[in-house]
Amino acid sequence: MVQRSPRSVASQVFLLQVALVVLLVVCGVLALVLQSERDTGTEARRRSIAVAQTFAHSPGVLQALRTPDPSKVLQPLTEMGRKSAGVDFIVVMNTKGIRYTHPIPSKIGHRFVGRIGPSLAGKVYTESVHGPLGHEVQATVPIDDDHGRVTALVSAGLKVKNVTNAVDRQLPIILTAGAGALVVTTGGTALVGRRLRRQTHSLAADEMSRMYEHHDTVLHSVREGVLIVDADERILLANDEARRLLELPSDVEGRSVRELPGLDPAMTELLVSGREAGDEVHFAGGRLLAVNQRPTDRAGCPGGIVVTLRDSTELQAVSGRAEVTRERLELLYDAGLGIGTSLDVVRTADELTRVAVPRFADFVTVDVADAVLHGEEPGPTATDMRRVAVGGIRDDHPLYEKGRLIDFLPSTPQARGYDAGRSELVTDLSSAQDWQAQDPERARQIVEFGIHSLVTAPIQARGEVLGMVNFWRSKREPFDHEELSLAEELVARAAVSIDNARRYTREHALAVTLQRSLLPRTLPEQSALDVGYRYLPAQSGVSGDWFDVIPLPGSRVALAVGDVVGHGLHAAATMGRLRTAVHNFSTLDLPPDELLSHLDDLVGRIDQHEASPETAGEIVGATCLYAIYDPVTRRCVMARAGHLAPALIHPDGSVTFPDVPAGPPLGLGGMPFQTAELDLPEGSQLVLYTDGLIEDRTRDLDVGMELLRRALAGHPERTPEESCQAALDALLPERPVDDVALLIARTRALPADQVADWDVPRDPAAVSGMRAAVSGQLEQWGLSELGFGMELVLSELITNAIRYGSDPIHVRLIHDRTLICEVADASSTSPHLRYAATTDEGGRGLFLVSQLAERWGTRYTDQGKVIWAELAVPDMPDMPDLGEFLVD
Repeated sequence: MVQRSPRSVASQVFLLQVALVVLLVVCGVLALVLQSERDTGTEARRRSIAVAQTFAHSPGVLQALRTPDPSKVLQPLTEMGRKSAGVDFIVVMNTKGIRYTHPIPSKIGHRFVGRIGPSLAGKVYTESVHGPLGHEVQATVPIDDDHGRVTALVSAGLKVKNVTNAVDRQLPIILTAGAGALVVTTGGTALVGRRLRRQTHSLAADEMSRMYEHHDTVLHSVREGVLIVDADERILLANDEARRLLELPSDVEGRSVRELPGLDPAMTELLVSGREAGDEVHFAGGRLLAVNQRPTDRAGCPGGIVVTLRDSTELQAVSGRAEVTRERLELLYDAGLGIGTSLDVVRTADELTRVAVPRFADFVTVDVADAVLHGEEPGPTATDMRRVAVGGIRDDHPLYEKGRLIDFLPSTPQARGYDAGRSELVTDLSSAQDWQAQDPERARQIVEFGIHSLVTAPIQARGEVLGMVNFWRSKREPFDHEELSLAEELVARAAVSIDNARRYTREHALAVTLQRSLLPRTLPEQSALDVGYRYLPAQSGVSGDWFDVIPLPGSRVALAVGDVVGHGLHAAATMGRLRTAVHNFSTLDLPPDELLSHLDDLVGRIDQHEASPETAGEIVGATCLYAIYDPVTRRCVMARAGHLAPALIHPDGSVTFPDVPAGPPLGLGGMPFQTAELDLPEGSQLVLYTDGLIEDRTRDLDVGMELLRRALAGHPERTPEESCQAALDALLPERPVDDVALLIARTRALPADQVADWDVPRDPAAVSGMRAAVSGQLEQWGLSELGFGMELVLSELITNAIRYGSDPIHVRLIHDRTLICEVADASSTSPHLRYAATTDEGGRGLFLVSQLAERWGTRYTDQGKVIWAELAVPDMPDMPDLGEFLVD
């Protein structure tokens, strides 16, 4: 066991420092005391001289000396000046030393105690005397007249006792400061000694020698190189391992770093730079060395650096492989997040190119079977391949452009990979004759551009190859066989998304086709309205929006717009059922409120009868707006079930939203619907639409309706088709999220000369008169050839009204696309068509009407009923095909 010395190095140093500190503090206190006394005396003389000179040159002193009694004027002034200047006395005297002033009034008139000779000679004289106030320090200065002659003297001073008191007052402060300095320095010395004891572990000199010997032994035995370089770039220390790793000579210590032979330039530059380095890898002596370098000029250490060296050749190879593996895992992770964010084949292919460039390849091209883009199954060979994505580090590459249709030859890597369903590797494109056979000229351009290797991987899902992904390199090392698996992993992440997008495209196309088949492709013939419309299916899937234009008897036209809640094939199919129901109910010529009531019952039965776990929540209702416009009266009657109010464009271009009572959505039941009647001037435009036109997540419904109003207002000259397009441009985004149905109808009015009215008395004899009146009206319209048939129809209808109806009886004849005859009466009893037996005397009239007329029927009104019949007018134009206005 090592015996400790009775007193360590740290203890000896501590005692020496304490003794020095005490000596320095004592000397400092003495010096401060002496300096304070000297400074205090000097300050007393300086103040006495300043006060005396100031008073001697004060204005009014000479005038006071010339007065008969100078003491009367000067005594108050000297007392005031003495107090304000902080001196003990100010004495004014004549040239013989007789006082004019003194702090003790009894001393005025007595001789001044002190020398006045130097002051009479014009000098400032200071002295210490025993005067009336005791031991005094005073200064005497002359008072000169305007000609420079001494006319009087001024003396100012302080008592020595007061000066000494100032020193005495400062002495405790000086002693306290000295004691504080002693405490602080002693404490600092104690801290230094404590730190020294901690660092030396209270070792004596011989013990420290042995410690350094052990340290030197360890330093030269470790398997890590250690270098110490001073601020002059000279080697101070190099252990055995450092000499071995850097192949240093035996006399390296003391030599400059720049003079060392065989040292790598990068290593030399690092050693002389003096900068910090952490595990930097440098090449030296055929080894990869991990170098750590730190400066030594911290905490008072001499300038220089300490360098440690480790041989990391094998570790670097392992870490290099680990880094490559980490980068590949990160690439696959990013691919999982960034590929397949949408159900779109082209977008998914673009996402694959963005992930792979430039981390895996310099250029990426994606080719899919053209049938896949349309949702169909791919072909068996790599023909009809559409390039859907191209990405790379440069845009001026010679690869096939995006959108090109390519037929790969069977010898190409793409065709082989497509047929076999496996990846193909081409490490040298310049010598790949099978690849060059596809397009020799373009192949030459690709090689000259610098692209040298290729990996082509199949896009494979559910056992089908949908296309090929081509990875090209130009700047980095060629692809190798290990990277084939990474390419396949990347493509596999995209393959599932592309297949899902293909299947979605197919299903979406089927749903859109179904929905289009349920919507009107053409508009029927009618003269009451000029109609324009648009239908836009949602990008995310089909919905249940629909519209219809239905001709009614009497030249009237019904307009319908509806929306089934939900999306998908179920909503589209339900929409078709509701549209068919509206057509069926309209043949009954029901008013809008009654038609919506029947439609409400139908939707309720659909919800009730088709409820199941699979369809739960798919249908919870629908909305509908139904309107009937009569061009004869220019009156429009409408009702709505949970639907948005229509917009009305007036002939002057202003836009309003009529107040149509809002009924509950279809399917809820329990609430009646109300109608609204509008008188529409000719040229008005009625705008019916679904919520997809104005609703948006980024704005309120009121904002959307205001945007619609602005889009339609101020352009009364626009056609309905132009108004439709203006509304879509103003309100819809590029990819609407919901279906949109828009119907705009400009009203027309039948001229008065195309309508004839008669009131008929309830008398069978009136029938012959009506036949004559109708024949005359037909001659005016140029329809005399229809006179015989119309007379028979009219006779039968008027006879039935006279025989079975009630007053009043009214006849109206309308010349439109057809010739319409209407007989109205106040009875609600409707005649029925039947086959009359051979023995029946009657019952053949309506049968005759049905044979002569194109159509006939009965509609009920608030005043009774109307029996109508239509006769075809020859040479009418074919109805227009307006299916082109269904917009994708």
